[in-house]
This record gives sequence, structure tokens and C-alpha cells, in this order.
Amino acid sequence: MKPLEDILIIDLSQFLSAPSATLRLADLGARVIKVERPETGDICRTLYVSNTIINNESSVFQAINRNKESFQADLKQKADKEKVMKLIARADVLVHNFRPGVIERLGFDYETVKEINPGIVYGEISGYGSEGPWSKKPGQDLLLQSLSGLTWLSGNAGKGPVPMGLAIVDILSGSHLVQGILAALVHRKKSQQGTKVSVSMLESILDFQFETITTYYHDGGAPTERTAFNNAHAYLGAPYGVYRTQDGFLALAMGAIPVLGDLLGCADLKNYTEVASWYEKRDEIKKILADHLRTAPTQKWLSVLEPADIWCAEVMDWHRLLEHEAFKVLNMIQPVTMGDGFTYETTRCPIKIDGDLLTSSVGSPALGEHTKAITNELIAN
Repeated sequence: MKPLEDILIIDLSQFLSAPSATLRLADLGARVIKVERPETGDICRTLYVSNTIINNESSVFQAINRNKESFQADLKQKADKEKVMKLIARADVLVHNFRPGVIERLGFDYETVKEINPGIVYGEISGYGSEGPWSKKPGQDLLLQSLSGLTWLSGNAGKGPVPMGLAIVDILSGSHLVQGILAALVHRKKSQQGTKVSVSMLESILDFQFETITTYYHDGGAPTERTAFNNAHAYLGAPYGVYRTQDGFLALAMGAIPVLGDLLGCADLKNYTEVASWYEKRDEIKKILADHLRTAPTQKWLSVLEPADIWCAEVMDWHRLLEHEAFKVLNMIQPVTMGDGFTYETTRCPIKIDGDLLTSSVGSPALGEHTKAITNELIAN
């Protein structure tokens, strides 16, 4: 039995942030009913730009909405609204990610919902919170990365801001919402009281930078300075970075610079005996390292560094990773099947419970696929 079995979640969200939260809750055993507008459904079904379509819809939608049921309803229509309210009355959790003000106009705000279900855990994600000059801005991942300072941490100095190549803000805020919902469910078990859990994408990505923001506050507010060469962390000294080798790339994390000089056969590195110099002179150290590591293949360097317990790794692409035994032993890929019999492969939940994988064979739903069954089970009776 999965931990959240018998927990019913009504999901009014779309795109990525909150749907990623309900995906994880579904993986943990919750029943998730995704409420979607007629005809178009979750905009992520078609709007998300992707060059890969799975069973006639966006690959991203299929990846993030597996293991859910789809209930079709127009929240602006009285009859459909009443049906959704009946679902909410029977639910343990409600999730949405509408912009501030929209959920109130639709009549599904927390004060209204708790009148019909006082014990509900009400989870919401916004872009920037409900107050302040940015509260009405669109909560889109790249925009949040750009506004939050994150883009000045990657890439080399002088190369301009560099965004991460993933929807990192969406997924982090979804993860934070899951944490809040789980805490609220524990609280309800103890107190018999419902809770409103609010997460903003801005606060999530700021929390993600807790290490660097704390450093910024305690070094006098000095500007963020990335290294000119092989930057991988704006606030760490050499050798931290990714380096080209003769046939690929090598990641180097921590390591004493003179020790690296001995191991790699690079005499120039032995001159940096002062620990402080590994940060203060990190550009020149990284330049020396970069030039030296180009002279031999990746596996040669790994054969020297790994036995000496230097933190390093080959830089792989997905093709090499997915063929590697270290990946295969994880069983991270699972097949899932949609209601029409279409099967596709996607990642599984990364959590284990008592050593057991949390897998599910259920794919994403077709728009409104479960409307009739849900109506008969939870609304008509």
C-alpha cells in the first residue's frame, strides 16, 4: 500500500508547476482528478512548444500528467461549477495555480471552499505571491529565472546571463507545494483542521539560491563574479568546473590544487600552496588546468584522479548515460499505458518506500476521459 492511498486530490492546475506537484502526490498513492476545460483542456496539451508529440499531444503533458484522471468542466458555467464543488466537498486536497484574483472570480478561493469542506488542504502556487508590484506578472519559468538573479550564476564571466535549460522554477515550486501539502495532511491528522498552503515561484527560486544569497549578504554585497574560465559555481574557487579533454569533458569539484598538480603531472599547479589563492587566483589556476587537461583523454585523467578520491566525473550526454550500467541498474524508465492502449516510456518516481520502487503503469488521461465515471461515483450519488 502506498502512503497516500485513500487521499483524494482535485487538481485545477495546468502547465507545469502545480501539475508536477500532483504528479508526485499521485506517485505516492493519492487519487488525482484533473479538472480541465472543455475542448482545449490543460493548455499544456497543445501550447507547450515541443518538437516531440506523443499520441497527438505534447510530450511534456504526457510526462507530467500520468497517473491522473481527467474530468471535463467549465468553471465559468453554473452547472459544471456545482459538479466541481461536489467533488471538492469530498476531497482531501485542492490544488490550483491561477494568478492572484482569478480563483476568487471563479468562486474557488479558500474562504469559499472551506465553507463546504472545513478539513480540506488547499494548495496554491502563484508566480510572485498575492502582494507587491509583481503579483500580476505571468509566472513563467524563464521570466522567474531572469528576475531572481539565477541567470548570473552560470556561464563564464563576460558572457551575459545564462538560463538553466530546464523548467527549474516550475519543478522546485511544485516540490515545495508537495512538502507543504504533506505537512498540512499530518497537521490535519493531529488537529482535524484544514490548512491553506501557498507557494510562490519567486520564493521557491530564491530559496534555491540560499547558499549564494547568504554569501552575498555577508560579503558586503559584492557583485556576483563568475570565473572567466570553466565556471560552474560563481562562489567557489578552483578547480570547480567542467574542462575539455582530448576526447570529451571532465567535471572537477573539490581538490587541493598542489595535489592535483602531482596527480596530473602539472608542475605549474604546485605553486598554489595557499588555500586562499584557490579562490583569489581561480581564473589563472583554471586556465592552467584547462590547457593541461586537453593533452590527454578523459579516461586517463579519471584513472589517476578517482583512485586518489578526487571528486570528478566524466561529462555524459543522455545517449551515453542511458547505455551505462549505472543508469540501467536504477530502473528509472517505466512503461505507462493510456486508456486507448497507447504505451510510452517515461521516468518513474525517484522515491523508494521500504526499499520498494513507486511505479505506476497508468499513462496520462485523454481530455474528459473519466468524466462520466467520476460523475456516477462521486457526484450523482
